[in-house]
Amino acid sequence: MRVAEATATLDPPDCLERIHCHALEVGSRAGPPSLPLLRRLHAAHMLAVPFENLSIHVGEPISLGVDALYDKIVRRRRGGFCYELNGLFAWLLRRFGFTVTLHSARVAQSNGVFTPEFDHLTLLVHQLDGADWLADVGFGDSFRQPLRRQPDIEQDGGDGHRYRLRLDVGEVVSPIDASWLMQQGGETTWQSQYRFTLSPHSMADFADRCHFQQTSPESHFTQKRICSLALPDGRITLSDLRLITTRGGARDERELASEDEYWQVLAERFDVRL
Repeated sequence: MRVAEATATLDPPDCLERIHCHALEVGSRAGPPSLPLLRRLHAAHMLAVPFENLSIHVGEPISLGVDALYDKIVRRRRGGFCYELNGLFAWLLRRFGFTVTLHSARVAQSNGVFTPEFDHLTLLVHQLDGADWLADVGFGDSFRQPLRRQPDIEQDGGDGHRYRLRLDVGEVVSPIDASWLMQQGGETTWQSQYRFTLSPHSMADFADRCHFQQTSPESHFTQKRICSLALPDGRITLSDLRLITTRGGARDERELASEDEYWQVLAERFDVRL
Protein backbone atom coordinates (compact mmCIF):
# COMPACT_ATOMS: atom_id res chain seq x y z
CA MET A 1 0.00 0.00 0.00
CA ARG A 2 1.52 3.31 -1.09
CA VAL A 3 1.18 6.26 1.28
CA ALA A 4 1.13 9.58 -0.57
CA GLU A 5 2.39 12.88 0.77
CA ALA A 6 0.07 15.80 1.39
CA THR A 7 -0.46 18.48 -1.23
CA ALA A 8 -0.95 22.21 -0.81
CA THR A 9 -4.73 21.92 -1.31
CA LEU A 10 -5.41 20.93 2.31
CA ASP A 11 -6.92 23.70 4.40
CA PRO A 12 -6.31 23.63 8.19
CA PRO A 13 -9.24 26.03 8.92
CA ASP A 14 -11.65 23.55 7.32
CA CYS A 15 -10.18 20.82 9.52
CA LEU A 16 -10.71 23.06 12.55
CA GLU A 17 -14.31 23.68 11.51
CA ARG A 18 -14.79 19.91 11.34
CA ILE A 19 -13.91 19.62 15.05
CA HIS A 20 -15.82 22.82 15.98
CA CYS A 21 -12.64 24.84 16.65
CA HIS A 22 -13.12 27.27 13.76
CA ALA A 23 -12.29 30.28 15.98
CA LEU A 24 -8.67 29.14 16.33
CA GLU A 25 -5.97 30.75 14.23
CA VAL A 26 -3.34 28.66 12.42
CA GLY A 27 0.24 29.75 11.81
CA SER A 28 2.05 32.72 13.30
CA ARG A 29 -1.19 34.32 14.56
CA ALA A 30 -1.91 31.24 16.69
CA GLY A 31 1.15 31.75 18.87
CA PRO A 32 3.54 29.02 19.96
CA PRO A 33 2.35 25.46 20.59
CA SER A 34 1.05 25.02 24.12
CA LEU A 35 -0.39 22.33 26.36
CA PRO A 36 -3.78 24.10 26.69
CA LEU A 37 -4.05 24.22 22.89
CA LEU A 38 -3.18 20.53 22.58
CA ARG A 39 -5.79 19.67 25.20
CA ARG A 40 -8.44 21.73 23.44
CA LEU A 41 -7.78 20.15 20.05
CA HIS A 42 -7.62 16.62 21.48
CA ALA A 43 -10.93 16.85 23.34
CA ALA A 44 -12.67 18.61 20.44
CA HIS A 45 -11.61 15.90 18.00
CA MET A 46 -12.94 13.15 20.28
CA LEU A 47 -16.32 14.92 20.52
CA ALA A 48 -16.66 15.60 16.79
CA VAL A 49 -15.14 12.75 14.78
CA PRO A 50 -16.43 9.20 15.32
CA PHE A 51 -14.33 6.08 15.60
CA GLU A 52 -15.77 3.87 12.84
CA ASN A 53 -14.89 1.04 10.46
CA LEU A 54 -17.74 1.45 7.97
CA SER A 55 -15.46 1.73 4.93
CA ILE A 56 -14.46 -1.91 5.44
CA HIS A 57 -18.09 -3.03 5.33
CA VAL A 58 -19.13 -1.07 2.25
CA GLY A 59 -16.10 -2.05 0.16
CA GLU A 60 -14.38 1.33 0.33
CA PRO A 61 -10.57 0.91 0.32
CA ILE A 62 -8.77 2.85 3.05
CA SER A 63 -5.81 4.98 1.98
CA LEU A 64 -3.31 6.40 4.48
CA GLY A 65 -2.26 9.33 2.31
CA VAL A 66 -2.99 12.62 4.05
CA ASP A 67 -4.99 13.90 1.08
CA ALA A 68 -7.27 10.85 1.26
CA LEU A 69 -7.63 11.15 5.03
CA TYR A 70 -8.49 14.83 4.73
CA ASP A 71 -11.04 14.15 2.00
CA LYS A 72 -12.74 11.42 4.03
CA ILE A 73 -12.76 13.03 7.48
CA VAL A 74 -13.05 16.72 6.64
CA ARG A 75 -14.77 17.00 3.27
CA ARG A 76 -17.03 13.94 3.57
CA ARG A 77 -17.41 14.34 7.34
CA ARG A 78 -16.65 10.73 8.11
CA GLY A 79 -14.68 9.10 10.91
CA GLY A 80 -12.20 6.26 10.75
CA PHE A 81 -10.00 4.00 12.82
CA CYS A 82 -6.63 4.63 14.45
CA TYR A 83 -4.44 4.97 11.36
CA GLU A 84 -6.83 7.46 9.83
CA LEU A 85 -7.82 9.51 12.88
CA ASN A 86 -4.36 9.82 14.41
CA GLY A 87 -2.77 10.21 10.99
CA LEU A 88 -4.80 13.31 10.18
CA PHE A 89 -4.59 14.61 13.75
CA ALA A 90 -0.78 14.49 13.55
CA TRP A 91 -0.96 16.53 10.35
CA LEU A 92 -3.19 19.14 12.03
CA LEU A 93 -0.97 19.40 15.10
CA ARG A 94 2.08 19.99 12.92
CA ARG A 95 0.27 22.88 11.22
CA PHE A 96 0.17 24.50 14.66
CA GLY A 97 3.90 23.94 15.12
CA PHE A 98 3.74 20.92 17.43
CA THR A 99 6.49 18.34 17.18
CA VAL A 100 4.70 15.01 16.68
CA THR A 101 5.95 11.47 16.14
CA LEU A 102 4.04 8.33 15.16
CA HIS A 103 4.42 5.20 17.27
CA SER A 104 3.50 1.55 16.90
CA ALA A 105 1.35 0.11 19.68
CA ARG A 106 0.38 -3.47 20.50
CA VAL A 107 -3.13 -3.79 21.91
CA ALA A 108 -3.79 -5.81 25.08
CA GLN A 109 -6.12 -8.78 24.70
CA SER A 110 -8.26 -10.44 27.35
CA ASN A 111 -5.84 -13.39 27.62
CA GLY A 112 -2.94 -11.09 28.54
CA VAL A 113 -1.27 -11.36 25.13
CA PHE A 114 -0.56 -8.27 23.05
CA THR A 115 -1.34 -8.00 19.33
CA PRO A 116 1.47 -7.62 16.74
CA GLU A 117 3.43 -4.45 16.13
CA PHE A 118 1.68 -1.71 14.14
CA ASP A 119 -1.73 -2.99 15.25
CA HIS A 120 -2.44 0.49 16.60
CA LEU A 121 -1.05 3.92 15.76
CA THR A 122 -0.58 6.37 18.62
CA LEU A 123 1.16 9.76 18.88
CA LEU A 124 3.71 11.50 21.05
CA VAL A 125 3.75 15.30 21.18
CA HIS A 126 7.11 16.56 22.33
CA GLN A 127 8.52 19.32 24.52
CA LEU A 128 5.42 20.82 26.08
CA ASP A 129 5.46 21.97 29.70
CA GLY A 130 8.78 20.17 30.17
CA ALA A 131 7.49 16.77 29.00
CA ASP A 132 6.27 14.63 26.13
CA TRP A 133 2.56 13.80 25.90
CA LEU A 134 0.70 10.73 24.64
CA ALA A 135 -2.06 11.87 22.28
CA ASP A 136 -4.55 9.42 20.80
CA VAL A 137 -7.87 10.27 19.15
CA GLY A 138 -8.09 6.85 17.48
CA PHE A 139 -8.56 4.29 20.26
CA GLY A 140 -12.30 4.61 20.63
CA ASP A 141 -13.56 4.87 24.21
CA SER A 142 -10.40 6.21 25.81
CA PHE A 143 -8.75 9.29 27.32
CA ARG A 144 -9.94 12.64 26.00
CA GLN A 145 -6.98 14.60 27.34
CA PRO A 146 -3.36 13.83 26.41
CA LEU A 147 -1.35 11.93 29.02
CA ARG A 148 1.98 13.15 30.34
CA ARG A 149 4.74 10.64 29.54
CA GLN A 150 5.85 10.17 33.09
CA PRO A 151 5.78 6.75 34.73
CA ASP A 152 3.40 5.74 37.49
CA ILE A 153 1.48 8.95 38.02
CA GLU A 154 -2.32 8.77 38.06
CA GLN A 155 -3.86 11.06 35.46
CA ASP A 156 -7.42 12.18 34.73
CA GLY A 157 -8.36 11.23 31.17
CA GLY A 158 -11.27 13.65 31.01
CA ASP A 159 -13.66 10.77 30.34
CA GLY A 160 -14.40 9.74 33.90
CA HIS A 161 -11.52 7.26 34.07
CA ARG A 162 -8.04 7.27 35.58
CA TYR A 163 -4.97 6.50 33.50
CA ARG A 164 -1.28 5.92 34.04
CA LEU A 165 1.78 5.06 31.98
CA ARG A 166 4.18 2.38 33.18
CA LEU A 167 7.73 1.88 31.96
CA ASP A 168 8.86 -1.70 31.30
CA VAL A 169 12.59 -1.57 30.58
CA GLY A 170 13.15 -5.35 30.49
CA GLU A 171 16.28 -6.49 28.68
CA VAL A 172 16.50 -3.68 26.14
CA VAL A 173 19.76 -2.20 24.94
CA SER A 174 18.49 1.38 24.59
CA PRO A 175 15.83 3.50 26.34
CA ILE A 176 14.12 4.01 22.97
CA ASP A 177 13.35 0.27 22.88
CA ALA A 178 11.72 0.15 26.32
CA SER A 179 8.00 -0.56 26.37
CA TRP A 180 5.52 1.88 27.86
CA LEU A 181 2.17 0.53 29.02
CA MET A 182 -0.93 2.71 28.77
CA GLN A 183 -3.29 1.55 31.53
CA GLN A 184 -6.81 2.46 32.60
CA GLY A 185 -7.83 2.31 36.24
CA GLY A 186 -10.65 0.00 37.24
CA GLU A 187 -12.39 -0.30 40.60
CA THR A 188 -9.60 -2.39 42.11
CA THR A 189 -6.91 -2.93 39.46
CA TRP A 190 -5.21 -1.29 36.50
CA GLN A 191 -5.95 -2.74 33.07
CA SER A 192 -3.37 -2.46 30.29
CA GLN A 193 -4.82 -1.01 27.09
CA TYR A 194 -1.74 -1.08 24.86
CA ARG A 195 2.05 -0.93 24.91
CA PHE A 196 4.33 1.21 22.75
CA THR A 197 8.00 2.12 22.44
CA LEU A 198 9.64 5.47 21.77
CA SER A 199 10.85 4.44 18.30
CA PRO A 200 9.30 6.86 15.79
CA HIS A 201 7.77 5.58 12.55
CA SER A 202 6.42 6.88 9.27
CA MET A 203 2.86 6.34 8.10
CA ALA A 204 4.12 3.87 5.48
CA ASP A 205 5.25 1.54 8.28
CA PHE A 206 1.59 0.97 9.20
CA ALA A 207 0.40 0.17 5.66
CA ASP A 208 0.71 -3.63 5.84
CA ARG A 209 -1.13 -3.90 9.14
CA CYS A 210 -3.79 -1.48 7.90
CA HIS A 211 -4.34 -3.78 4.93
CA PHE A 212 -4.66 -6.73 7.30
CA GLN A 213 -7.26 -4.90 9.38
CA GLN A 214 -9.33 -4.22 6.27
CA THR A 215 -9.18 -7.64 4.65
CA SER A 216 -8.40 -10.47 7.05
CA PRO A 217 -11.22 -12.55 8.56
CA GLU A 218 -9.01 -12.63 11.69
CA SER A 219 -9.27 -8.86 12.07
CA HIS A 220 -11.94 -7.79 14.54
CA PHE A 221 -12.67 -4.84 12.24
CA THR A 222 -14.04 -7.21 9.59
CA GLN A 223 -16.32 -8.97 12.08
CA LYS A 224 -18.92 -6.25 12.62
CA ARG A 225 -19.69 -2.60 11.94
CA ILE A 226 -18.86 -0.08 14.63
CA CYS A 227 -19.43 3.65 14.95
CA SER A 228 -18.73 5.34 18.28
CA LEU A 229 -18.57 8.95 19.39
CA ALA A 230 -17.79 10.67 22.68
CA LEU A 231 -20.52 12.84 24.20
CA PRO A 232 -19.93 15.65 26.70
CA ASP A 233 -21.45 13.45 29.42
CA GLY A 234 -20.91 9.97 28.01
CA ARG A 235 -20.71 8.06 24.76
CA ILE A 236 -22.92 6.75 21.95
CA THR A 237 -22.03 3.59 20.05
CA LEU A 238 -23.69 1.75 17.17
CA SER A 239 -22.46 -1.87 17.07
CA ASP A 240 -24.17 -3.45 14.08
CA LEU A 241 -27.87 -3.01 14.98
CA ARG A 242 -27.31 -2.42 18.71
CA LEU A 243 -27.43 1.22 19.82
CA ILE A 244 -25.67 1.84 23.15
CA THR A 245 -25.92 5.22 24.87
CA THR A 246 -24.18 6.10 28.14
CA ARG A 247 -24.92 9.40 29.85
CA GLY A 248 -23.92 10.34 33.36
CA GLY A 249 -23.07 6.73 34.13
CA ALA A 250 -26.49 5.42 33.02
CA ARG A 251 -26.36 2.91 30.15
CA ASP A 252 -29.18 2.30 27.69
CA GLU A 253 -29.17 -0.38 24.98
CA ARG A 254 -31.71 -1.12 22.29
CA GLU A 255 -31.81 -3.19 19.13
CA LEU A 256 -32.64 -1.35 15.94
CA ALA A 257 -35.52 -2.76 13.95
CA SER A 258 -33.99 -2.72 10.47
CA GLU A 259 -31.16 -1.67 8.17
CA ASP A 260 -33.19 1.40 7.23
CA GLU A 261 -33.22 2.48 10.87
CA TYR A 262 -29.48 1.75 11.07
CA TRP A 263 -28.69 4.24 8.31
CA GLN A 264 -31.12 6.75 9.80
CA VAL A 265 -29.40 6.57 13.20
CA LEU A 266 -25.97 6.95 11.55
CA ALA A 267 -27.13 10.14 9.87
CA GLU A 268 -29.06 11.65 12.76
CA ARG A 269 -26.89 10.69 15.74
CA PHE A 270 -23.39 10.54 14.18
CA ASP A 271 -23.78 12.83 11.14
CA VAL A 272 -22.37 9.98 9.00
CA ARG A 273 -23.83 9.48 5.52
CA LEU A 274 -22.42 6.96 3.08
